[in-house]
Amino acid sequence: MVSSLLSPFPNVISQLNLVSRSSPPFFTRAQMSSESLPPLPEHRIVLGCGSVGVDFLASVSSYPKPDDKIRSTSLKVQGGGNAGNALTCVARLGLNPRLISKVANDAQGKSILEELESDGVDTSFFIVSEEGNSPFTYIIVDNETKTRTCIHTPGYPPLIPDELSQSQLLSALDGANMVYFDGRLYETALIIAKEAACKNIPILVDAEREREGLDDLLNFASYAICSARFPQAWTKAPSLPSALLSMLLRLPNLKFVIVTLGEDGCIMLERSVNGGSDAEEIDIHGLLESLKQRKDESKTIPTCISSVVTKLSANGIGTVFGRLFIGTAEKIPPSELVDTTGAGDAFIGAVVYALCAGMPPEKMLPFAAQVAASGCRALGARTGLPHRTDPRLATFL
Repeated sequence: MVSSLLSPFPNVISQLNLVSRSSPPFFTRAQMSSESLPPLPEHRIVLGCGSVGVDFLASVSSYPKPDDKIRSTSLKVQGGGNAGNALTCVARLGLNPRLISKVANDAQGKSILEELESDGVDTSFFIVSEEGNSPFTYIIVDNETKTRTCIHTPGYPPLIPDELSQSQLLSALDGANMVYFDGRLYETALIIAKEAACKNIPILVDAEREREGLDDLLNFASYAICSARFPQAWTKAPSLPSALLSMLLRLPNLKFVIVTLGEDGCIMLERSVNGGSDAEEIDIHGLLESLKQRKDESKTIPTCISSVVTKLSANGIGTVFGRLFIGTAEKIPPSELVDTTGAGDAFIGAVVYALCAGMPPEKMLPFAAQVAASGCRALGARTGLPHRTDPRLATFL
């Protein structure tokens, strides 16, 4: 059934991929000289495990009502999936990502692998099934509200841990500076996380929403990046600031947690190991409000406001020594805002790069926001992902 549904698309995928590779996208027309950039991080290998797929993106003038028949204003077919998008971003920024995932030996699976490889993602650790179907997603982009609706069909058969041998696992982790999980393929991800933890390799987890196995993955996380709703849903805390505090208390390995808020930017809570016992205790809600008052609304580019290290508290939650940060988003002119698909993945990819490059949070958050904003200027999760030499990134690198 699945193959019959997708049979018209393989040639479209091939043609669009050919076009995207032969025609330079808009963000590569005016590149910066590599000599003007800071050197790449010394340790550039990043291992990821998670979802990939094919995205069928249709733009419409407005979202259809039930039983409507409408026409798309544009169509794009390209690779997708949280891990695939985030590691494509990582590769374009100059790192060397490896990805563990699974596709079928069908036209879509071949296209997924080819597109990732063309961007510099190592797919040699993929599992390729001779039967079944590769994952795919129908995405409706509403030009009126600038929102997108996703209808996802998982790949089949699913990845099982036994398909990744111990020798493959050790090879994939060899030389890795960081491991990233998008919360999918949790059984295999958990095996990788345990081995990475034994090797003291930092782990970043994307906590988009509550999923089976995510709690176990978060116990290994050095860093967590969450969607707006996740912290309170997971901790049952009464507010977002108290939920971030609760996450640090529940996850002792966590160095920081970031919650992304779309056009409202992000909030980051970083644990401090150097807090003094005599530090003043400050309610996290009041501190957040005071940081918000320091925002310069006239600035259109991403910025960061931070507190000093202090003893943060929330009623009924507890206390943590740390720093609170507010990162603002770029104010994208409405005429330039095309599609927010994959913006969170781009943000995560940029954070991975920033951590490998040793950026402090004050630099990391605006950089990640700028990368995500660049991706919102084109249809699809990957079309607008910037390369390291993109002029828009110059002041942030």
